[in-house]
This record gives sequence, structure tokens and C-alpha cells, in this order.
Amino acid sequence: MKEIENSLYEKGFKNIAGIDEAGRGPLAGPVCAAAVILPPDLVIEEINDSKKLSEKKRELLFDKIKEVAIAYDIQFVEPEVIDEINIKKATALAMHRAVENLKIKADFVIIDGNDNYPYDIPFQYIVKGDAKSQTIAAASILAKVSRDRLMTELDKEYPQYGFAKHKGYGTKAHCEAIQKHGVSTVHRKSFMTAKVLGK
Repeated sequence: MKEIENSLYEKGFKNIAGIDEAGRGPLAGPVCAAAVILPPDLVIEEINDSKKLSEKKRELLFDKIKEVAIAYDIQFVEPEVIDEINIKKATALAMHRAVENLKIKADFVIIDGNDNYPYDIPFQYIVKGDAKSQTIAAASILAKVSRDRLMTELDKEYPQYGFAKHKGYGTKAHCEAIQKHGVSTVHRKSFMTAKVLGK
């Protein structure tokens, strides 16, 4: 999980930021992105792709990552912006904002995925990066936990949709709730296909 970072350290880069997102696919809620710079000699054995960890483990690692990180930032892009510019651009916007808001400037960024949005500093996209890089995996945990917590809060405002259970993803129960109660202000209107709406 450190090979990518170590090769970059050897090339002279010091502040390597890993970037990942959470919430690209759900029908409701914002997309979230996190950027994090970890100390070069740090190894956190338990870190892995956030989707492979239990919720309890993610919560514990979330606090640990924030504690040991040189810098981190977490950004949300809301459903109305997603509807306006599309989810791919909204995800890139959240990622760029997270990098720009790091309190220590990154000199290289490694990003999960295979998009081609450029950065104004050296960068590299890595497919399945959250399973190959400790720094990207740390970012994936920050993004996932932050978004899950927000969706749990939204569940209190919109209890009829069950956000705390499915976090806005298009489960059968969620689609049935949309069909029964209609589309809320936190739903992504552009994601409301005929299948979701039961038409």
C-alpha cells in the first residue's frame, strides 16, 4: 500500500495528497471528496479501501487518520449542482476543492479512478487506487465516513426515505419510498429515471 508513494518520495516529492470520493452513485445527497497528506514514514496496517472495511473500523480509522495526517480536507457538492453540471464534473469539482483547501500545499496528487481532469500540480490517476495506495485509501475512508454521517443526519429531516439505512443509494426500499412520497429537495433530479419512479 506504500509502493506508489515511496516511488514518488524517491523522485523528490514530499507532500503527496491522495484523493478519493464517496457518493457518486446514490439517488440522493451530495457527492463527497477528501484529500489527505500523510507523513512519509507512516504505515497504518488496518487501512484499506473503505468499502472493504466494517462501519465500526471505518469510524475508528477516520479519527486516527485525522489525528496523524499532515493535512486533510473534505468537500461536498450538493445535489442541485450535480443536476446542473453532471455527476462526473461534480465529483471532479469536489476533488479539486479538497486539494485547494489543504492547509499544506501538495506537490503531487494521486487520484482514485481513470478520469482525465487536470490539476495545476503533478498528478496521476490510479485505477482501484484505494486498494493500491495507503494515502488514497485514507482519503476514501474520510470521504465515506463524512458522507455516511451526513446522510444519517438527513434521515432525521426526511425519515420517510430511510437514508440512514441505504445512505441514498437506489435500493428497492428507497425507490419505493420515492414512488410513495415523491422526490425531495435532497434527491438528484437527474437520477430520477423511469425505473426509479416506477413508471
